[in-house]
Amino acid sequence: MSRPELIAPPEIYYGDTESKKYTNNTRIQQVQADMTYRALELLNLPPAQPAFLLDIGCGSGLSGEILDDEGHIWAGVDIAPSMLEVALEREVEGDLFLQDIGQGFGFRPGSFDGAISISVLQWLLNAETSHPTSSPPHRLTRFFTTLFSALRNPSRAVLQFYPSSDDQIQLITSLAQKAGFGGGLVVDYPNSNKAKKVFLVLMVGSGGQVPQGLQGGAEGVENEEKVKFEKRRERAKARASMKKKSIKGKDWVLKKKELYRQRGKEDVPRDSKYTARKRKIRF
Repeated sequence: MSRPELIAPPEIYYGDTESKKYTNNTRIQQVQADMTYRALELLNLPPAQPAFLLDIGCGSGLSGEILDDEGHIWAGVDIAPSMLEVALEREVEGDLFLQDIGQGFGFRPGSFDGAISISVLQWLLNAETSHPTSSPPHRLTRFFTTLFSALRNPSRAVLQFYPSSDDQIQLITSLAQKAGFGGGLVVDYPNSNKAKKVFLVLMVGSGGQVPQGLQGGAEGVENEEKVKFEKRRERAKARASMKKKSIKGKDWVLKKKELYRQRGKEDVPRDSKYTARKRKIRF
């Protein structure tokens, strides 16, 4: 079976039918959730603090729901209008942008505390036309240079992708370094054909050392991941059932309101002595 990125450009491949099929597939939901949790782990964000994150190739918002559950604010970009339509139908919390990441981002410098991307970067490795601006090196350069600018210092971006050759890995890592990033590859379960996952962990400023990949063989890994996903899904269901009853603590609400103000969001409610006492604040 051919890889999706070899069949058609993403905005065409993910039409109305494929976008809904992708979003409703329980296996894809499982894989997406596992990789998003892993990406958050590799981001190494400060504990118990809401961050403003960029979800690159957000699709229908499957990863964004995980970011919500973990208490973060997020904005998502995707090139497929049908995917974003599904995200709107699902009423995801993040701000959504129709964007070709190969043309770069237009966000203000230092806008985000971090970025994640799940199963997206390989789409930039195929030239759609013979024009020089459509070449993978040109599009990757625009992507990495504008991403570097959009991230605050220090911070990280974690990009999970599916390379088809060592040459692709070399091209991607070299262009990321030229854009100013530190970091490198993290490969989980390198000895398993099914469970192997490749993450590019990019660092702006003093982001520390590249983490170690998870180790293990093929046997038992898939079942272990299924168990993890089921537990996370049960926790998500429990949180969803308590949403209307849940009252966030005053300190949590104040931190989130301040973060919104720092990001330039308008109409943030003023603080008062009644903050978070009688109802859940929604912005």
